[in-house]
Amino acid sequence: MAVSLDSGGSGRGRARWKPKAEINVTPFVDVMLVLLIVFMITAPLLTVGVPVDLPETEARNLPSGEEPLTITITAEGGIFLQETEVELAELAPRLRAIAGTGYESRIYIRADDGAAYGEVARVMANINAAGFTNLGLVTDPIER
Repeated sequence: MAVSLDSGGSGRGRARWKPKAEINVTPFVDVMLVLLIVFMITAPLLTVGVPVDLPETEARNLPSGEEPLTITITAEGGIFLQETEVELAELAPRLRAIAGTGYESRIYIRADDGAAYGEVARVMANINAAGFTNLGLVTDPIER
């Protein structure tokens, strides 16, 4: 929509009007808005980055409106709070620091299929002893 009214003649006779070339930024803005929407949709799907082989069950997905707080237990016994590796003794103080005055939302535990049952039980007992009672185990659905 940029048109400049420059006179193209030498001043005598009828004045000529030439359009001035400028960049139209509307397509660039459209592309940026589409990219923004794509990233807003895909960002919540990338919350957990610790790869584990989850057991398969016939359980359905639970609804979650906010970013979940996840604890991952690997097959080797490593414990991750979100994506940060922690020791079992550090887990409860870190959860209390995150929760502040209280954390009423569910804490999701992602345990590898090869993780020892005793290790998963120790982590759950540690979380429960810290005052967090709303725990959930994450599994993969069975593909048919």
